[in-house]
Amino acid sequence: MFKLVLSDVKLFKNSFEAISSIVDEVVCVIDSEGFRVTAMDRSHIVFCGLDLKPTVFDEFECTVPDKITIDTDEFMKILKRAKGNDTLTLSSDEGNVIIKFTGDVDREFKIRLIDIEYESPQPPALNPPVSVEVPSDLVNECLKDMALFSEKVYFMVDENYFKAITDGEFGDAEAAYLHGENILEVVKSCYSVPKLQEMFKASKFSDIVEIALGNDMPLTLKFKLVSDDGEMSFLLAPRLEQDE
Repeated sequence: MFKLVLSDVKLFKNSFEAISSIVDEVVCVIDSEGFRVTAMDRSHIVFCGLDLKPTVFDEFECTVPDKITIDTDEFMKILKRAKGNDTLTLSSDEGNVIIKFTGDVDREFKIRLIDIEYESPQPPALNPPVSVEVPSDLVNECLKDMALFSEKVYFMVDENYFKAITDGEFGDAEAAYLHGENILEVVKSCYSVPKLQEMFKASKFSDIVEIALGNDMPLTLKFKLVSDDGEMSFLLAPRLEQDE
């Protein structure tokens, strides 16, 4: 059993908006280290993770480690009903997760837990050679530009710029951001625009995204809270020539 109280309900809404677009259900782990989610989509192309430390919450009670499996669509439907000034309380009883909003009106919802036992997936160990920090809204807008012509985008980093490049049947697009990092090599890899757009629903979580990549390597994205008490992370498999 646990009880989590969060006055910034948007933090949960922003987190699960991205997660629910990628996976249908997730295992949430609640223990002394905080609230954590790890999940992989059915195609095994996208891995997503959420890690919120106890200090993120106004109240964090968890005497015994707990795991709950929830339907992300159903959970997101409830979170969308939160008002801006509501405080979120998350708890559980036998077979349900309880979501309570406290504000001008106190409201309580119960969602049936999914009775499935499985291990939360863990991300593969990667060591991308290049990492840059880019404004998350900027990348979001770049993806909209790329989507005008193609469902694939090349992310490229050189000593000066982070670039998003696409070429389609009816036109091409390119966007460049002067990153200011100490980059000593050029890397380039191709990714799915629709998958990236799902992941960048997390752009509301943090103003900055850390992008790590290599040549034809999986892409790593990290959205971190300014307080460093929370992080959303994603891995996306590259699109290789045989995928075309």
